Amino acid sequence: MGILNINKMRLEIGGAQIIHNISFEVNKNSFVSVIGPSGCGKSTMLRIIAGLLPPTSGTVTYINKKITKPIKDISFVFQDFALLPWLTNMENVELGLSYFDMDEDKRRDSAHKLLIKFGLEGFENAYPNVLSGGMKQRVGIARAIAQEPSVLLMDEPFSSLDELTANTLRNDIRSMLNSKDIPVSLVLMVTHNVEEAVQMSDRIIVLSNKPTIVKEIKDIDMSYPRNRHTKEFIKNVDSLYLSLTK
Repeated sequence: MGILNINKMRLEIGGAQIIHNISFEVNKNSFVSVIGPSGCGKSTMLRIIAGLLPPTSGTVTYINKKITKPIKDISFVFQDFALLPWLTNMENVELGLSYFDMDEDKRRDSAHKLLIKFGLEGFENAYPNVLSGGMKQRVGIARAIAQEPSVLLMDEPFSSLDELTANTLRNDIRSMLNSKDIPVSLVLMVTHNVEEAVQMSDRIIVLSNKPTIVKEIKDIDMSYPRNRHTKEFIKNVDSLYLSLTK
Protein backbone atom coordinates (compact mmCIF):
# COMPACT_ATOMS: atom_id res chain seq x y z
CA MET A 1 0.00 0.00 0.00
CA GLY A 2 1.28 3.48 -0.91
CA ILE A 3 1.51 6.39 1.49
CA LEU A 4 -1.22 8.21 -0.49
CA ASN A 5 -4.25 6.07 -1.33
CA ILE A 6 -7.38 6.92 -3.29
CA ASN A 7 -10.08 4.30 -2.78
CA LYS A 8 -13.31 4.18 -4.81
CA MET A 9 -13.56 7.96 -5.11
CA ARG A 10 -16.89 9.14 -6.54
CA LEU A 11 -18.18 12.64 -7.18
CA GLU A 12 -21.67 13.68 -8.24
CA ILE A 13 -22.65 17.28 -9.00
CA GLY A 14 -26.30 18.15 -9.56
CA GLY A 15 -27.14 14.48 -10.01
CA ALA A 16 -24.51 14.04 -12.72
CA GLN A 17 -21.73 11.55 -12.04
CA ILE A 18 -18.36 13.23 -12.65
CA ILE A 19 -15.91 10.75 -11.12
CA HIS A 20 -16.79 7.07 -10.85
CA ASN A 21 -14.95 4.73 -8.44
CA ILE A 22 -11.39 5.94 -9.01
CA SER A 23 -8.77 3.97 -7.08
CA PHE A 24 -4.97 4.16 -7.15
CA GLU A 25 -2.04 4.52 -4.79
CA VAL A 26 1.13 6.60 -4.81
CA ASN A 27 4.37 5.49 -3.18
CA LYS A 28 7.11 7.47 -1.49
CA ASN A 29 9.97 8.80 -3.64
CA SER A 30 7.89 8.82 -6.80
CA PHE A 31 6.59 11.23 -9.40
CA VAL A 32 3.12 10.35 -10.69
CA SER A 33 1.20 12.16 -13.42
CA VAL A 34 -2.52 12.05 -14.18
CA ILE A 35 -3.61 12.55 -17.79
CA GLY A 36 -7.03 12.41 -19.44
CA PRO A 37 -9.39 14.22 -21.81
CA SER A 38 -10.23 17.88 -21.14
CA GLY A 39 -13.09 18.21 -18.67
CA CYS A 40 -12.82 14.70 -17.29
CA GLY A 41 -12.27 15.92 -13.73
CA LYS A 42 -8.49 15.73 -13.32
CA SER A 43 -8.19 19.04 -11.47
CA THR A 44 -11.31 18.31 -9.42
CA MET A 45 -9.82 15.00 -8.35
CA LEU A 46 -6.64 16.77 -7.27
CA ARG A 47 -8.64 19.17 -5.11
CA ILE A 48 -10.38 16.26 -3.42
CA ILE A 49 -7.00 14.70 -2.67
CA ALA A 50 -5.83 18.04 -1.22
CA GLY A 51 -8.82 18.13 1.13
CA LEU A 52 -10.26 21.21 -0.59
CA LEU A 53 -13.39 19.42 -1.82
CA PRO A 54 -15.25 16.43 -0.33
CA PRO A 55 -16.01 13.40 -2.54
CA THR A 56 -19.56 12.05 -2.75
CA SER A 57 -18.18 8.72 -1.57
CA GLY A 58 -14.87 6.92 -1.24
CA THR A 59 -11.78 7.93 0.71
CA VAL A 60 -8.41 9.58 0.37
CA THR A 61 -5.86 8.51 2.98
CA TYR A 62 -2.36 9.71 3.72
CA ILE A 63 -0.27 7.30 5.84
CA ASN A 64 -3.56 5.53 6.75
CA LYS A 65 -5.22 8.76 7.95
CA LYS A 66 -8.33 9.94 6.14
CA ILE A 67 -8.03 13.36 4.50
CA THR A 68 -11.09 15.56 5.04
CA LYS A 69 -9.38 18.97 5.05
CA PRO A 70 -6.03 20.48 4.03
CA ILE A 71 -3.08 19.18 6.06
CA LYS A 72 0.49 20.42 6.52
CA ASP A 73 2.07 17.39 4.83
CA ILE A 74 0.26 18.01 1.53
CA SER A 75 0.77 21.23 -0.44
CA PHE A 76 -0.69 22.53 -3.72
CA VAL A 77 0.77 24.33 -6.75
CA PHE A 78 -1.88 26.05 -8.88
CA GLN A 79 -1.96 26.43 -12.65
CA ASP A 80 -2.57 30.19 -12.54
CA PHE A 81 0.11 30.92 -9.88
CA ALA A 82 -2.51 32.22 -7.36
CA LEU A 83 -0.20 34.96 -6.08
CA LEU A 84 -1.69 37.90 -4.20
CA PRO A 85 -0.77 41.03 -6.21
CA TRP A 86 -0.78 43.37 -3.20
CA LEU A 87 1.89 41.31 -1.42
CA THR A 88 5.58 41.21 -2.28
CA ASN A 89 7.08 37.96 -3.52
CA MET A 90 8.60 37.42 -0.07
CA GLU A 91 5.22 37.95 1.58
CA ASN A 92 3.56 35.57 -0.87
CA VAL A 93 6.02 32.82 0.09
CA GLU A 94 5.53 33.64 3.77
CA LEU A 95 1.82 32.89 3.32
CA GLY A 96 2.79 29.24 3.16
CA LEU A 97 4.05 29.56 6.74
CA SER A 98 1.41 31.90 8.18
CA TYR A 99 -0.72 29.13 9.69
CA PHE A 100 2.14 27.63 11.66
CA ASP A 101 3.62 28.59 14.99
CA MET A 102 6.72 30.38 13.72
CA ASP A 103 8.01 33.83 14.63
CA GLU A 104 8.15 36.52 11.96
CA ASP A 105 11.95 36.56 11.63
CA LYS A 106 12.12 32.82 11.11
CA ARG A 107 9.34 32.94 8.51
CA ARG A 108 11.10 35.71 6.63
CA ASP A 109 14.45 33.90 6.72
CA SER A 110 12.89 30.69 5.43
CA ALA A 111 11.05 32.52 2.62
CA HIS A 112 14.22 34.38 1.65
CA LYS A 113 16.26 31.18 1.40
CA LEU A 114 13.61 29.54 -0.78
CA LEU A 115 13.44 32.49 -3.16
CA ILE A 116 17.22 32.34 -3.55
CA LYS A 117 17.05 28.59 -4.14
CA PHE A 118 14.53 29.14 -6.93
CA GLY A 119 16.65 31.81 -8.62
CA LEU A 120 14.71 34.86 -7.43
CA GLU A 121 17.38 36.68 -5.46
CA GLY A 122 16.89 40.42 -5.89
CA PHE A 123 13.12 40.08 -6.40
CA GLU A 124 12.20 39.44 -2.76
CA ASN A 125 10.62 42.87 -2.22
CA ALA A 126 9.20 43.25 -5.71
CA TYR A 127 5.55 42.54 -6.51
CA PRO A 128 4.32 39.71 -8.75
CA ASN A 129 3.35 42.09 -11.58
CA VAL A 130 7.04 42.66 -12.45
CA LEU A 131 7.74 38.94 -12.84
CA SER A 132 7.57 36.75 -15.93
CA GLY A 133 5.24 33.76 -15.94
CA GLY A 134 8.09 31.38 -15.09
CA MET A 135 9.22 33.55 -12.18
CA LYS A 136 5.66 33.75 -10.84
CA GLN A 137 5.40 29.98 -10.88
CA ARG A 138 8.72 29.71 -9.06
CA VAL A 139 7.24 31.92 -6.32
CA GLY A 140 4.17 29.67 -6.26
CA ILE A 141 6.31 26.55 -5.91
CA ALA A 142 8.45 28.18 -3.21
CA ARG A 143 5.29 29.06 -1.29
CA ALA A 144 4.02 25.48 -1.56
CA ILE A 145 7.35 24.07 -0.35
CA ALA A 146 7.74 26.61 2.48
CA GLN A 147 5.55 24.55 4.79
CA GLU A 148 7.89 21.56 4.25
CA PRO A 149 5.31 19.12 2.86
CA SER A 150 6.00 15.49 2.04
CA VAL A 151 3.48 15.51 -0.84
CA LEU A 152 3.32 18.13 -3.58
CA LEU A 153 0.17 18.29 -5.73
CA MET A 154 0.54 20.23 -8.98
CA ASP A 155 -2.36 21.25 -11.24
CA GLU A 156 -0.99 21.76 -14.78
CA PRO A 157 1.83 23.90 -13.36
CA PHE A 158 3.60 24.52 -16.68
CA SER A 159 0.66 25.04 -19.04
CA SER A 160 0.81 28.86 -18.86
CA LEU A 161 4.53 29.01 -19.66
CA ASP A 162 6.52 29.07 -22.86
CA GLU A 163 8.21 25.75 -23.66
CA LEU A 164 11.77 26.83 -22.80
CA THR A 165 10.72 28.16 -19.38
CA ALA A 166 8.49 25.15 -18.76
CA ASN A 167 11.28 22.72 -19.55
CA THR A 168 13.66 24.47 -17.15
CA LEU A 169 11.07 24.25 -14.37
CA ARG A 170 10.39 20.59 -15.14
CA ASN A 171 14.06 19.81 -14.64
CA ASP A 172 14.13 21.88 -11.42
CA ILE A 173 11.15 19.96 -10.01
CA ARG A 174 12.72 16.59 -10.82
CA SER A 175 16.00 17.67 -9.21
CA MET A 176 14.07 18.80 -6.15
CA LEU A 177 13.07 15.21 -5.40
CA ASN A 178 16.76 14.34 -5.01
CA SER A 179 17.61 17.36 -2.83
CA LYS A 180 18.26 16.83 0.87
CA ASP A 181 17.14 20.43 1.51
CA ILE A 182 13.61 19.79 0.24
CA PRO A 183 11.38 17.39 2.21
CA VAL A 184 9.05 16.59 -0.72
CA SER A 185 9.20 12.86 -1.42
CA LEU A 186 6.14 12.46 -3.63
CA VAL A 187 4.74 14.55 -6.47
CA LEU A 188 1.30 14.03 -8.02
CA MET A 189 0.80 16.18 -11.12
CA VAL A 190 -2.21 16.72 -13.35
CA THR A 191 -1.29 17.54 -16.95
CA HIS A 192 -2.83 17.52 -20.42
CA ASN A 193 0.65 17.19 -21.96
CA VAL A 194 1.51 13.53 -22.65
CA GLU A 195 5.14 14.27 -23.54
CA GLU A 196 5.54 16.21 -20.29
CA ALA A 197 4.11 13.29 -18.31
CA VAL A 198 6.56 10.84 -19.91
CA GLN A 199 9.47 13.24 -19.40
CA MET A 200 8.85 13.61 -15.66
CA SER A 201 6.99 10.59 -14.32
CA ASP A 202 7.72 7.21 -12.81
CA ARG A 203 4.05 6.28 -13.23
CA ILE A 204 1.20 7.70 -15.31
CA ILE A 205 -2.50 7.31 -14.55
CA VAL A 206 -4.78 7.57 -17.58
CA LEU A 207 -8.37 8.70 -16.97
CA SER A 208 -11.40 8.31 -19.23
CA ASN A 209 -14.13 10.73 -20.25
CA LYS A 210 -16.95 11.36 -17.74
CA PRO A 211 -18.09 9.48 -15.77
CA THR A 212 -14.36 9.22 -15.16
CA ILE A 213 -12.63 5.95 -14.41
CA VAL A 214 -9.00 4.83 -14.43
CA LYS A 215 -8.34 3.40 -17.91
CA GLU A 216 -4.69 2.47 -17.39
CA ILE A 217 -1.80 2.80 -14.97
CA LYS A 218 1.51 2.78 -16.83
CA ASP A 219 4.96 2.60 -15.27
CA ILE A 220 7.70 4.51 -17.10
CA ASP A 221 10.99 2.67 -16.62
CA MET A 222 13.50 5.12 -18.10
CA SER A 223 16.55 6.75 -16.55
CA TYR A 224 16.81 10.52 -16.00
CA PRO A 225 17.29 12.91 -17.67
CA ARG A 226 15.04 11.72 -20.49
CA ASN A 227 15.58 12.43 -24.15
CA ARG A 228 12.34 13.07 -26.04
CA HIS A 229 13.88 11.86 -29.29
CA THR A 230 14.72 8.29 -28.23
CA LYS A 231 12.70 5.35 -29.54
CA GLU A 232 11.75 4.35 -26.00
CA PHE A 233 10.40 7.80 -25.19
CA ILE A 234 8.38 8.00 -28.41
CA LYS A 235 7.06 4.48 -27.86
CA ASN A 236 5.75 5.42 -24.40
CA VAL A 237 4.14 8.60 -25.77
CA ASP A 238 2.44 6.71 -28.61
CA SER A 239 1.17 4.06 -26.19
CA LEU A 240 -0.39 6.69 -23.94
CA TYR A 241 -2.02 8.52 -26.84
CA LEU A 242 -3.53 5.21 -27.94
CA SER A 243 -4.84 4.60 -24.42
CA LEU A 244 -6.41 8.09 -24.34
CA THR A 245 -8.19 7.71 -27.66
CA LYS A 246 -9.40 4.10 -27.63
